Amino acid sequence: MGTRAWALLLVLCGTIFLEGIDVAMMAVAIPAVRADLGLATGTAAWVMSAYVLGYAGFTLLGGRAADLLGRRRMFLLWLTVFLAFSGLGGFATDGWMLIVARFVTGVAAAFMTPAALSLITTSYEEGPQRNKALLVFAGTGAAGFSLGLVIGGLLTGIGWRWVFFAPVLLAAALLVVAARLIPRQDAPPRLRRTFDLPGAVTVAGAMLLAAYTVVRLEHGLHHWPLTLASGLAAVLLAGAFVAVERRCPDPLVRLGILRWGPAVRADLGALLFLGAFFGFQFVVTLYLQELRGWSSLQTAVALIVTGIDAVLAPTLTPRLVTRFGHARVITGGFLLAVASYALFLPVGMEWSYAMMFPALLLSGLAFALAFGPLTIAATDGVAESEQGLAGGLLTTATQFGSAIGISAVTAVYGLASTGSGPEATLSAFRAALTVPLALVVLGTLISLVSVREARRAVRNASQVSSVNASHTKANPAQRSGGISSWK
Repeated sequence: MGTRAWALLLVLCGTIFLEGIDVAMMAVAIPAVRADLGLATGTAAWVMSAYVLGYAGFTLLGGRAADLLGRRRMFLLWLTVFLAFSGLGGFATDGWMLIVARFVTGVAAAFMTPAALSLITTSYEEGPQRNKALLVFAGTGAAGFSLGLVIGGLLTGIGWRWVFFAPVLLAAALLVVAARLIPRQDAPPRLRRTFDLPGAVTVAGAMLLAAYTVVRLEHGLHHWPLTLASGLAAVLLAGAFVAVERRCPDPLVRLGILRWGPAVRADLGALLFLGAFFGFQFVVTLYLQELRGWSSLQTAVALIVTGIDAVLAPTLTPRLVTRFGHARVITGGFLLAVASYALFLPVGMEWSYAMMFPALLLSGLAFALAFGPLTIAATDGVAESEQGLAGGLLTTATQFGSAIGISAVTAVYGLASTGSGPEATLSAFRAALTVPLALVVLGTLISLVSVREARRAVRNASQVSSVNASHTKANPAQRSGGISSWK
């Protein structure tokens, strides 16, 4: 890639870095925010959940909007919204102001991230060049989250409002450079005479209710009728969305893309992998801070080893994908994740950092091998006109995965906390750690299906090539005709 191509890639990767660092810093700062503003426990929880609702609820719509309304336009517009509402959050004086700011910031991320991903998949040629770009994109997101834990701890020590103001500075710099580098030729080939408004409303409603249901899972059996009602409503709206899309002459989402096996398996794999990864990190964070008494900064430094993906994703992983194919590399990542979470499962009360280090390192290595290739698999073979949709589906899967992982480990931890004292707490942590382990075991099984399908495709292609070669050899006249036709 040339200098301009690299510069464009870095700007687009800056978006996922911004998203990762924003989420991580907010997770570290929420105790200080709660103490300073005197927020109730429920309000503080909604400050975190509002971002998830906005992000997961509108990502699918955001991805399709990039295809229909222009990727450059959507990227710049929603990056501006992200910048504005992150800044407004820094001036908040009450809980409801933070909740609104975080919700709109999540909505902005839901539109700008798929737009950035589709700009990459349409700006770089399919094959090694695009694969490397996507792996750099995935590694940058992991680096943002890992560095965000440390930077969030440092900024919170200065003042929690800087956790909101720091992304504003980064977003402003990205906005200025992106306006110059992103080409203007990415507008859709034709303006649609009608916009599928019923499809947009029903899919956004279904995604919002589904995200709300997932967030409520962390409450376990508390107010379970409300959780069940929101889940049923999400299913009904999803059914209405499918019915609308089948009848619409110009649908928002072509339902046929949901039957594209490689992309569906990649999206499901991403959901399971991200759910396990963030669920594991959440449990480890609680273990270190609540049971061991580590500070937020000490915890962040301890977990930074998981950010090794930022180094390996653009260097080692492309070579492995070229040599073995993304399906095998994904499977290797899932197997490393299984080993990582299994190693941490018997965690003890007095474990030293040296005892934790192998599991944390393997977790980072697993991310380096799995997530980038999953991004490749989710967009590979999809038409250029639907790259935004493919990116939206993938981002939806990752957002729901992270929400499901954290909610599930929280619910299991709550159900397992049947006693008091350090030993009972440790037992609850161990029970919660079975959730990420179960998720990556299931993901491994799905990835093995992809490996089998990849082998079958190679075998079929080889057989077709052999048959064609034999047929051409047996028919010299056809062979000469073929040569003359090329002339």
